[in-house]
Amino acid sequence: MPHLASLAALRIAVFRDWPYLYEGDAAYERRYVATYAASARAAIIVARDGETIVGASSCLPLTDEADEFQQPFRAAGFDPARVFYFGESVLLPDYRGQGVGVAFFNHREAHAREVSAATHAAFCAVIRDPADPRRPTGAVPLDDFWRKRGFAPHPDLICRMRWREIGDATEVENRLQAWLKPL
Repeated sequence: MPHLASLAALRIAVFRDWPYLYEGDAAYERRYVATYAASARAAIIVARDGETIVGASSCLPLTDEADEFQQPFRAAGFDPARVFYFGESVLLPDYRGQGVGVAFFNHREAHAREVSAATHAAFCAVIRDPADPRRPTGAVPLDDFWRKRGFAPHPDLICRMRWREIGDATEVENRLQAWLKPL
């Protein structure tokens, strides 16, 4: 699958910022993007400025994603075979606010409908305390943007993942809220 290295590099760059605060790990990224390479129904949508990839967005059937993502859905009564998982949308700051994010969602939804019988699309977003001192001044949550795309947070769907945050020597557990949309 083309663009896996670009996806990994963009994830490290974009997720370093609020709210993820991810201290990128190239070895983890290689394993992560291998999940997409192994899935026959995965897609990576890219945004370019000329020949330079400035953004990427991924999706795959939830059944092809790691168990740490599937388990909370099963526990909440969802059949992972009926959920298409939207892994991430990462876009360099200079290209935001120009409709690329909307296009990423539209392309992923179209792909999910084309290659699956999924009844829902889902993604996860890190949960951060709005009073976290690491939050930059003027940071705006993407909740309204996601709601305009038809997604809503599901209160019973919390995924837990570990990653190194900026300045931490070891991984810390982070909670991620799942957002769903009927397809």
